[in-house]
Amino acid sequence: MGPVLAGALQLLALIGALALAYVPLGNYMAKVYSSDKHWRVEKWIYKGIGANPDTEMRWTAYLRGVLAFSAVGVVFLYLLQRLQGALPLSLGFKAIDPDQAFNTAASFVTNTNWQSYYGEQAMGHVVQTAGLAVQNFVSAAVGIAVAVALVRGFARSRTGELGNFWSDMVRGVTRILLPGALVAAIVLVACGAIQNFSGIHEVGQFMGGQQQWNGGAVASQEAIKELGTNGGGYFNANSAHPFENPTPFTNLFEIFLLLVIPFALTRTFGVMVGSVKQGYAILATMATIWIGFTALMMWTEFAHHGPAFQIAGGAMEGKETRFGVGASSIFATATTLTSTGAVDSFHSSFTGLGGGITMLGMMLGEIAPGGTGSGLYGMLIMAVIAVFIAGLMVGRTPEYLGKKIGTREIKLAACYILITPALVLIFTAFAMALPTPAHSMTNSGAHGFSEILYAYTSAANNNGSAFAGLNADTQWFNSTLGLAMLFGRFLPMVFVLALAGSLAEQKPVPATAGTLRTEKPLFTGLLVGAILIITGLTYFPALALGPLAEGLAS
Repeated sequence: MGPVLAGALQLLALIGALALAYVPLGNYMAKVYSSDKHWRVEKWIYKGIGANPDTEMRWTAYLRGVLAFSAVGVVFLYLLQRLQGALPLSLGFKAIDPDQAFNTAASFVTNTNWQSYYGEQAMGHVVQTAGLAVQNFVSAAVGIAVAVALVRGFARSRTGELGNFWSDMVRGVTRILLPGALVAAIVLVACGAIQNFSGIHEVGQFMGGQQQWNGGAVASQEAIKELGTNGGGYFNANSAHPFENPTPFTNLFEIFLLLVIPFALTRTFGVMVGSVKQGYAILATMATIWIGFTALMMWTEFAHHGPAFQIAGGAMEGKETRFGVGASSIFATATTLTSTGAVDSFHSSFTGLGGGITMLGMMLGEIAPGGTGSGLYGMLIMAVIAVFIAGLMVGRTPEYLGKKIGTREIKLAACYILITPALVLIFTAFAMALPTPAHSMTNSGAHGFSEILYAYTSAANNNGSAFAGLNADTQWFNSTLGLAMLFGRFLPMVFVLALAGSLAEQKPVPATAGTLRTEKPLFTGLLVGAILIITGLTYFPALALGPLAEGLAS
């Protein structure tokens, strides 16, 4: 079997598995967030944190809950790292430096999981499990909660109430992420991923030095890392490491995990707003972009330019031989079109255009299908923009799901889509203009610029993957990337929840002959076009200086 056919068959198998999970998982999540009953363990949690799960919240109260919970998470994780030297099971690792501890705390609380450290050389078992793994669960649950609040904004009328943040967050952990991660971890262990609390083992000489291997609770963290679209690896090699991702089957399984919840949330959206067709329209938009990007990535990486590529069957530099070009291409597009950031190959080693595709996937806002929750609310914001554009074309007030998109709503949506590009481009400009950050670049020219642009794109979009080659463990990058992650996560949530509150206060508008049918293929095409045009106009100059220049020159 040729490598191209093998890659195509893996993509078809992945699509089939996602299709089988779509309806049951989407319906289940809709039931989770619509139920008025609480599990006993959830009642214990509410009692422990002093929250009343039955109190309805307006958008301002919901936002306060999100920000307060996340702020506590940042402080706790920061202190845990700073005290690591005094903790048990630290494996002899010292406390993390202040700037790196801030960067890591911001990274994991914002669901970014950017790592400026070598996991197996910096973090002990307590920090990994009680700190990083816990944030993998709760940060993903926060994202889903915000998405559900926006869906309620569309579904409800004449009320500003969006549900209860504490209930939504806890249910996301106990009823969705924990059970799913448990099953996934068992599968990974059965396929060869490790799960233990062993120490450091000397395994022999390597290139003149002693080689060491760490143990760890790897399979359990790998499971939630993918299922919660987190991305932070136990090891520096991330999902290219055989302890995290041992076989071609586990590789495909991990891609399935990072895509299944974001895609299924479109079904949850359709059920909660009372029209599964609306969910299918959003799904079709996400799937069109994802399949298109995956096909384009596989084409660029399989293209045989030169004898080395012909012998290898594609661009194999930086890719694992046990996965090959096809599976690595699928993983790369899936991880950058979601907010996962896990990697089974190194994106810096992709072809010039292939590296540009990974960057563009993040620049879209990671909405195809995006992160757990963040992908859905990002796509719904783009749907509001698309409806507004359609309204301008026909000269009538735009409507979406029975709600008028007026001045307030479009301003909030516009602020949402502007904040992330502003963070990316401003921070990149400063890093290129100042003398010190440029010293961290391994490469010069277009590829070196891509290293910087990719880093801030990854941070501000809460992705977490890296282009490699960039030494990000400096005070400048730890601090600015940490700020980009925090602003890129929580400022958009402000606008999302404000929009949800505004929509929930409206009374429903009856459909007329002039109402745009947003469940039809025409709207899907309009939405895809709006996403690509807005992103292209925003980022094309920066892309032209980096991956496009490199790709066209090669």
